[in-house]
Amino acid sequence: MVLLGHSLCAQSVELELEGSDVVAVDTLTEATDHSAALADYSLFTKTEGSSFIAILVYVDDILIVSNDMQAVESLKSLLNEKFKLKDPGKLKYFLGLEVARSPAGISLCQRKYSLKILQDAGLLTSKPLTFPTEQNIKLSKDVGDLLPGPTVYRRLVGCLLYHTLTRPDLCYSVNRLSQYMAKPRQPHLQVAYRILQYVKGTFGHRFFFQANNTLSLKAFIDSNWASCPNNRRSTSGYCVFLENSFVSCKTKKQTIVSRSFVETEYRSLASTTCDIIWFLTLLSDFSVSHSHSTQLL
Repeated sequence: MVLLGHSLCAQSVELELEGSDVVAVDTLTEATDHSAALADYSLFTKTEGSSFIAILVYVDDILIVSNDMQAVESLKSLLNEKFKLKDPGKLKYFLGLEVARSPAGISLCQRKYSLKILQDAGLLTSKPLTFPTEQNIKLSKDVGDLLPGPTVYRRLVGCLLYHTLTRPDLCYSVNRLSQYMAKPRQPHLQVAYRILQYVKGTFGHRFFFQANNTLSLKAFIDSNWASCPNNRRSTSGYCVFLENSFVSCKTKKQTIVSRSFVETEYRSLASTTCDIIWFLTLLSDFSVSHSHSTQLL
């Protein structure tokens, strides 16, 4: 959605299906003559001359972006013949993401989503913190009392995982907590609450995507050898930029034990390269050529 709303379109419109209608992929492609993207099966694109239009579908929510508003209006009329549609207008809010436009670019945040998480956890009046977790904190699957019911912890970590879409500063901490979903303990829940207090103190954090971006990819890679105290597996992490605009990050524990730091670095490099190839495929789906070599730093 970042790519759709940022560099490749002049207008964007969100459509919401009324009632219990669900978009059928076959019906959508046949009715609109769009092709499914290779990088994402929920994305459909169509190019006619200088006109480009893309549709992003999530259950009963549709995001349409294009550089041709006449094509958007025609598509909306066509979809309205097949489904009952509700049109909120220009994109401002989509699946928990708040979108703000300016001549300089586009900003994304999840402020409303943050408030909802804090309210559900009962931490709206808690003291805000300036960093998510304490330095060198040790979490283990065997230390601490088991939670009487894991549902609250699982729901909270799931919400935080979705929050990392616009908060890469939470990615590493939330990834560590997600490793204890099976049998969460009291220390794990306390760390999750601390992350929420950090979220409260950093409501102003948001992504900003510059309008004059050159769309050249680069990625920064890091790893932590044998960081897991339970099985000695290493952790890989990376973040991807389109020129100066941050677009993605990931932190994940490696699947096998690496024998050395060098082996850990190579596995992180391989994992990042796979995701870079996916990004290049996505750019190709948008008819954007990427002639520059991707930098891995």
